[in-house]
Amino acid sequence: MKKIGIIFSSLIIMLLIILGTTYKQVNKDYLRIHIRANSNAEVDQLIKYKIKDSVVQVLTPFIASCSNFDDVKQVLSDNLMVVDSVANTILKENGFTYIAKSKLCEEEFPTRTYNGFTLEAGLYDAIIVELGEAKGDNWWCVVYPPLCFVNSSSGSNVVYRSRILDLIQKFTNR
Repeated sequence: MKKIGIIFSSLIIMLLIILGTTYKQVNKDYLRIHIRANSNAEVDQLIKYKIKDSVVQVLTPFIASCSNFDDVKQVLSDNLMVVDSVANTILKENGFTYIAKSKLCEEEFPTRTYNGFTLEAGLYDAIIVELGEAKGDNWWCVVYPPLCFVNSSSGSNVVYRSRILDLIQKFTNR
């Protein structure tokens, strides 16, 4: 009977170890956006930035009315066809034959750091906009909280902005 208890305990421990190493919790502090270019060809990278500008412009009013993570996620989910329409219109107007397809999903991301702000590697909710084969470099931003927006078509000049961060700074700078 003692051997059965030891075997059973060992199986439970092994199961917990296996589940512990394969289970990853989704980071609910941030909702990311990635626009993945068709390729790294200059023309594909340039159109990615045009699409980024338009997608950010069309989503900003929707997101501005949201007060929490779940609201933002719902707004994005409700407007995926709008994102696709905007991106596909730009692609067509510029003579591209491939299309854009967006999705809202949980996805594994590597650690990213820009101007001292770091998002750790992990599983995040994200809106992914795939252009064509989506094998090129991507542009990324944080939709919630609204931490960064890229203002130039070259992808430089990252400006960080967050209502949450503003509040924290307001109370810590007293």
